[in-house]
Amino acid sequence: MVAYIWPLLIYWLAFFVITYIAVEIGQDQLYDAVTPMSGLKVGGGSLILAILATWLQPSYDSMFTASIAWTLLQGIVWFGVFTLIYQFHPWHALAIGVPLMLVVPGIATLGVKSMTAPSVVTKPKVVTEPLRRSLAPGGAPPPVVAPPTK
Repeated sequence: MVAYIWPLLIYWLAFFVITYIAVEIGQDQLYDAVTPMSGLKVGGGSLILAILATWLQPSYDSMFTASIAWTLLQGIVWFGVFTLIYQFHPWHALAIGVPLMLVVPGIATLGVKSMTAPSVVTKPKVVTEPLRRSLAPGGAPPPVVAPPTK
């Protein structure tokens, strides 16, 4: 269960931040106004996108090759979220949502994998050798050790 909660939260945070910026700037530039309660809409829409990404685990190494069908499904869902929830016109949702879908899930998956992978800490073996050597032929004389005092 925990294996799904952390990735979901990481995806949700990444998608919320990116889509909130896209909705605020996009609707302000395109329509001169932001839809009412845009924060709640972005929270819900990004949760849907995060659930899908948690289920699919999109990554750049397979997103455009072996998993192209799942990438197309993601594109349809992102287009639907931008059209129906974020209330963009269809052409604008296509122009904003699909390029974001091509970039953001792969980057978020890099974050998920780096934050949820177990870390293996190994200590390197440290060999202590003298940093300097004597320049005298035959090496350095043995160090003088003072006799112990009582």
